[in-house]
Amino acid sequence: MLIGISGTPFSGKTEIIKYLQKLGFEFVDFKAKHETKDKLHNNAHTLARDTVFSTIEELMDHVTLNWRKNFVMVSIKGLNDLELLAKRPFFLHISIDAPSKTRYSRYLAQKGESTFEDFMEKSDNETFLTELSQVMERSQIKLINNGVLLKQLNDRLDALNLTDITRLRPSWDSYFMKLADLAALRSNCMKRRVGCVIMRESRVIATGYNGTPRHMTNCNEGGCSRCNTNSTGLSTCLCLHAEENALLESGRDRIGTNATLYCNTCPCLTCSIKIVQSGIKEVVYSQSYNMDELSAAVFKEAGVQLRQFTPPTTGTFVL
Repeated sequence: MLIGISGTPFSGKTEIIKYLQKLGFEFVDFKAKHETKDKLHNNAHTLARDTVFSTIEELMDHVTLNWRKNFVMVSIKGLNDLELLAKRPFFLHISIDAPSKTRYSRYLAQKGESTFEDFMEKSDNETFLTELSQVMERSQIKLINNGVLLKQLNDRLDALNLTDITRLRPSWDSYFMKLADLAALRSNCMKRRVGCVIMRESRVIATGYNGTPRHMTNCNEGGCSRCNTNSTGLSTCLCLHAEENALLESGRDRIGTNATLYCNTCPCLTCSIKIVQSGIKEVVYSQSYNMDELSAAVFKEAGVQLRQFTPPTTGTFVL
């Protein structure tokens, strides 16, 4: 694994590097082609590297040959560098930022006197007059370092489990749940977005999302009066559920005797009965629903395994 860290000046990159070094990561880098005398430097730029390469290509070649080891780098210079790194299956991009006053306090503690305005001008120049802000925006994990104590920082990084290898290559559960989430984006139901995937032997049999039947007006265009009002009566709903659409698409013959259904929301009671009848042997879901206990009872009696899957955390996290 190669973790690339990008971040604003004095946001906490150094502490993230030190944390990863304690986990056995080697700190590697490549030579900067251009450095201005006004550039702000914190400890991340002066921390001793294990190896410094002449070019980013040399760095990537080295990591590729030693892909079983773990590396961390901090000097992603721009979008071209990021695009080169992002092509490799071992690369994970983390960005870090912190409130301006917090970063200014760290700067004063390390560098001495400076006005807040002067610090912010240099910081903004580095962030917005270069491609740094765009580089940070493309990170898979975004950290906001609010200046907690070092032990608290390390504990929170432990909880994130940054080195989870499934962040690089998703497990089968992650893979199929992501497909269910993708299917949910096609939903036209006004109440909620739900997506479903049916697979057997790690192969997709069918996908489904919720919405009104074909040849009818989409729910989000007024096709279902129940979903477009505050009504809670399911008996008047015209929308097919994601699970129903996937089951109709696949049919019992294609489902066979050992299929698994992935749904980003736990199936309702009505869908649970149909899932049992179709011959599905396992149901995996990520989000709870208000009928979970009723659905679980049906699955248990019918011998269908039900489990909740929690994928690795991504997005923005406040440390």
